[in-house]
Amino acid sequence: MKTFPLGTSDLQVPAVVAGMMRIEELSDAEVRALYDASLAAGVTLFDHADIYGSAPAHACEARFAEALRLSSSEREQIVLQSKAGIVKEGPYFDFSYEHIIEAVNGSLTALRTDYLDVLLLHRPDALVEPEEVARAFDELSASGKVRHFGVSNHTPAQIELLKRYVRQPLLANQLQLSITHAAIITQGLAMNMNGADQSISRDLGILDYCRLNDLTIQAWSPFQAGFFTGVFLGNPAYPELNAVIDRLAGEYQVSPEAIATAWILRHPAKMQVVLGTTNPQRLTAAAAGAEVELTRAQWYELAVAAGHLVP
Repeated sequence: MKTFPLGTSDLQVPAVVAGMMRIEELSDAEVRALYDASLAAGVTLFDHADIYGSAPAHACEARFAEALRLSSSEREQIVLQSKAGIVKEGPYFDFSYEHIIEAVNGSLTALRTDYLDVLLLHRPDALVEPEEVARAFDELSASGKVRHFGVSNHTPAQIELLKRYVRQPLLANQLQLSITHAAIITQGLAMNMNGADQSISRDLGILDYCRLNDLTIQAWSPFQAGFFTGVFLGNPAYPELNAVIDRLAGEYQVSPEAIATAWILRHPAKMQVVLGTTNPQRLTAAAAGAEVELTRAQWYELAVAAGHLVP
């Protein structure tokens, strides 16, 4: 598994991340099998959030810790990332000092750890007061409870607003990205093409912003066709795309999931792919995409087959 620094930090992270959003109903043995398969594939970063699972909060974090009961030495060998800021009962967002501190303390208790390697703000809060975020980050950093910080689903201006007050480097931005849900990449291909829907900027240049400012993009829902509309792999609504994926999977002797992963990782921005599967075999198959280096022609062929305009 290839690794690289997260943002401008010295924290080495794998190109593929294991997302823990759906583990609440797994048995201890099933969580352990998923964890073991992750480590065997070189996937050492485990992505959590305080809202993952059912009420009360931190359900998936607690399931992870209860099932694995990691020793201190085992804990040091992995990267634990969690997110805070969404209040499910609203729903609403809360980036207040009090909520961030409470959420992190809850995550630490649930995960049975003294620190988070990475904390992300979970989607933007329209009522954010960046001074409060800065105060919370300062306290969490000084106490050693959080070592690194980032955001998710934030625009360039939202990140710049935080950076005006937050002293700690913001290292990552977790964004939805797949071959079919790829506007952050493909909008630029249709730049200045009047009348082409693809030419409309809906993300305000977040991909180039992250590259220019050394933020690692973490791509979530890498197999989703749209915003939780179902996967494109094997979906009869995407016959041309699946035909290309299947052909390339045969050429590289990997799974279709690996080709979908490889498409994202082929981009020179050094992104990470966040897998949400609870199936150890599928995780292994998808993670193998980190070792597949698609050619430019193959990368663009997949983009065209997914319906994107390549003028």
